[in-house]
Amino acid sequence: MSFVSHLACSRCRATYPAGRIHHLCTACGSPLVVEYDLERIATAVQPRDLLERPATMWRYAELLPVTGAPVTLGEGFTPLLPAPGLGERFGLPHLWIKDDGLNPTGTFKARGASAGISMAAALGVKEVGLPTAGNAGGAWAAYGAAAGITVHVAMPSDAPAANRAECAAYGANVTTVDGLIDDAAAVINEGVRQHGWYDAAGMREPYRVEGKKTFGLEIAEQMGWSMPQAIVYPTGGGIGLIGMWRAFLQMRDLGWVHGDLPRLIAVQAAGCAPVVRAILEGEEDTERWEQAETVASGLRVPMATGHRMTLRAIRDTGGTAVAVSDRQILQTMALAAAATGVLPCPEGAAAVAAVPMLREAGHLDPADRVVVINTGSALKYPREVDYPVGAA
Repeated sequence: MSFVSHLACSRCRATYPAGRIHHLCTACGSPLVVEYDLERIATAVQPRDLLERPATMWRYAELLPVTGAPVTLGEGFTPLLPAPGLGERFGLPHLWIKDDGLNPTGTFKARGASAGISMAAALGVKEVGLPTAGNAGGAWAAYGAAAGITVHVAMPSDAPAANRAECAAYGANVTTVDGLIDDAAAVINEGVRQHGWYDAAGMREPYRVEGKKTFGLEIAEQMGWSMPQAIVYPTGGGIGLIGMWRAFLQMRDLGWVHGDLPRLIAVQAAGCAPVVRAILEGEEDTERWEQAETVASGLRVPMATGHRMTLRAIRDTGGTAVAVSDRQILQTMALAAAATGVLPCPEGAAAVAAVPMLREAGHLDPADRVVVINTGSALKYPREVDYPVGAA
């Protein structure tokens, strides 16, 4: 049974029927989002009903767009771990790490790929194309292989070698480009025009964000159907942050949670911080960040289709945005691992590195319950893991 009512433009609110292939709004060019009949969901399921369901993101089926059997590799419901060592160090006794490095393909991208490929299969799609900074390509290649869908991936030539290797191993067609992810997008756009590939670029189809929405659903359930005061999220394209915002709004409308939404805090690299700049300057959308460079490849996104929504989510929840240096990122990988037992990827380490800065600036209070998102496994980044903790 589907509880999807329709698709809607995130900006002009034009509506589109569900069950058909749609990409950006034809009226204004903005991303589309999935809307649900929340009244029907409220009568169909309550939080207590979830207890008997499998520990994957698909336990929240009523709030996801797929009606048939999903394409799943067991993604989601990753642990929410208390981090008392880091909490004591940062003056935040109620600190947790959501470790999404334990997902299939070692990354949170599995959530969006599972939802996106599941819907592509349901819509009869045979070939998809997407640009990637690395991990999204690997995840979509894996789920495409599971679904029997051909995946075309374009990525920067200096993306992590593990990402290129896993895409090829899963049978994806891989193109590398000299440039950044938006240069890779130009290659995919040409394939979409010439060959009719399904455009699976971030926020250019409405289903990847629904998979990322399960971040918020899981955090609420794992905290006893209450909301933390703040969530610190490493932000490239920002789709996970948008998804969490949507999840908390929907849960509040359903009566599953109450009170203020968590403050959503975006963390970017100092060498590529378009969201931080837009927040500081009060802009409604980002401008392309020129000469983007950072060791955290997933944060090297100079401009993204969904950034307008990212900024709305941050402001709507009273959040903020902050940038950290590559040195902070590299040093924090080992520091966080030694304090928590979780070895974060560079992007996750960026989020951890931002926490003491946010505490010092007054954005986090000692009484706050704070969740930091680690988006992937550091084992894909052997060079970065080897960085000496005390290096200058």
